Amino acid sequence: MIEIQPFKKKHLHMLNLQPAQERFFLYFDFEYAEVLETAGPSFSAVRGESVLASAGLIKQWDNRAIAWGLIGAELGNDFIKVHRAVDRFLNMSDFNRIEAYVDTTFGQGHRWIKKLGFEYEGTMRQFNPDGSDACLYARLKNG
Repeated sequence: MIEIQPFKKKHLHMLNLQPAQERFFLYFDFEYAEVLETAGPSFSAVRGESVLASAGLIKQWDNRAIAWGLIGAELGNDFIKVHRAVDRFLNMSDFNRIEAYVDTTFGQGHRWIKKLGFEYEGTMRQFNPDGSDACLYARLKNG
């Protein structure tokens, strides 16, 4: 059974990331994990001792946040449960504008972010830590 619990910095290094995200793992140091834990509301989907996914919001100012999500390779058939938890989490948020960034080559990420109600706003050149491009998506409360 999956348990949803508050994200802790130790969860970041317990995730066995899906192939589309694993190349970014070398940028996830202790300081980055601490930022994710303290910058805004966040949670992890856990089964036993395994972290299957983590997601959250990083507050920019009162009405704007950046969404982040990391999916483990073992999530498999439990993806729908995590999708529903993320959707509820976003719907309960007080932010009017939530942004998300998806690597341009990550087709599944683009499909998921759209299912969560985000709309494409543009491509950001050389945005990712490795210099690759990302697409900007936004979800507006009254949009």
